[in-house]
Amino acid sequence: RPSPPGSAPTPSTEPPRPPPTRIHTRTPADLKTTMPPPAPKRLPAPQRRRLMLEAAVHVFGERGYAGATTDAIAREAGVSQAYVVRTFGSKESLYSEAAAYTFDAVREAFRSAPVPPGASSEQIRRALGDAYLELVADRSKLLMAMNLYTMGAHPVFGPLAREGFDSIYRVLRHERGLAADEAALFLARGMLINTVLGLRLWEGEGRENASELLSFLLDEDAEH
Repeated sequence: RPSPPGSAPTPSTEPPRPPPTRIHTRTPADLKTTMPPPAPKRLPAPQRRRLMLEAAVHVFGERGYAGATTDAIAREAGVSQAYVVRTFGSKESLYSEAAAYTFDAVREAFRSAPVPPGASSEQIRRALGDAYLELVADRSKLLMAMNLYTMGAHPVFGPLAREGFDSIYRVLRHERGLAADEAALFLARGMLINTVLGLRLWEGEGRENASELLSFLLDEDAEH
């Protein structure tokens, strides 16, 4: 009903209208930034096992069998100790598998050394020597092998170490074709390399002697 002329307008009894709602359309970029990050991809079981073996070789090589623990190996591998024990059963079993893993790596390095058809014995020795130097650049395997060669009296690890060393000799003799004296001298040279590198001989007072030894060992023209 209209108000009489000159009177104040009658206030409206209708409730106030809310402000219009602003509709926000989410773009693909908005969705991308608000989605949770993907869960880390779980490694397949064989890769996890290999990772733990690599960690075991490192820890056993640095600390020896007595000084290593499954907890230290688990930390090195980035897994739980329970998982290590569940996978390998015991520290002794893990050491045995780490020993086999190390000898497998040495044999594979010698088997895969590139030797051209009809190569001379000198070419074969050089190829094998280069393969070994590349292998022991990883101190873990070098130290693990050195540790194994002190375990001859152990009832479990002694046979493993002897069989592992003998299998390397068989690869050199029967698969790569070295004569008996060549294989023996090659292994003797490798043991000297292990000793110099394992002791880090160049860091002591006898660094000049270490330099002489390393020069001989790395000289491709030195007598094998």
